[in-house]
Amino acid sequence: MSGKINLLPHREERRKRARTHFAVLGAMTAALGAVIVGAVWFVYEQRIGAQEDRNKFMKSEIAKLDKEIDEIKEVKDKIAALLARKQVIETLQADRVQTVYLLDELVRQMPEGVFLKSVKQRGPGVDLVGYAQSNARVSTLMRNIESSPWLANPNLIEIKAVNLGKMRISEFNLRLALKRPSAAKATDGAKDAAKPAAKKG
Repeated sequence: MSGKINLLPHREERRKRARTHFAVLGAMTAALGAVIVGAVWFVYEQRIGAQEDRNKFMKSEIAKLDKEIDEIKEVKDKIAALLARKQVIETLQADRVQTVYLLDELVRQMPEGVFLKSVKQRGPGVDLVGYAQSNARVSTLMRNIESSPWLANPNLIEIKAVNLGKMRISEFNLRLALKRPSAAKATDGAKDAAKPAAKKG
């Protein structure tokens, strides 16, 4: 007599355990996935936050640099304005004594036998009208002007023979340029020009 064993309850129990195991494994996998996703999100959030902080820092530093650049430009503009004013003052200082050393230099460079009738200054140019005992005296005057430290570029506009009283002499019209020295040289020139007058007094 053979016995019969019913295996259905055992199989059903095994399936039930398998489903339970699969459910637990799935839940653990989902939880692990959620933890990984959360960790990745947290890391990226930290990086994004750090990058935003760096961006804010860079923006603030750029704003400071822009402000400093504007201040530097303002200082440069002030320096340029001061240099321009300094140049104007130096030019005025040099021009102030031009008449002094022009007359003094003309006296120094005037050869014997040459007399001036008029002296007209127009900026750096000077027009001389005068009389000379001969054309050679006018040539000597022009050579003296060329070698002068204050005068330059003599240009004879006209020379003609005229009668002055009982004398027959040459009347000339001469144009020359007045050199513009530095303010220091101009001041020294004015002092030198004033020394003979002081001695005479």
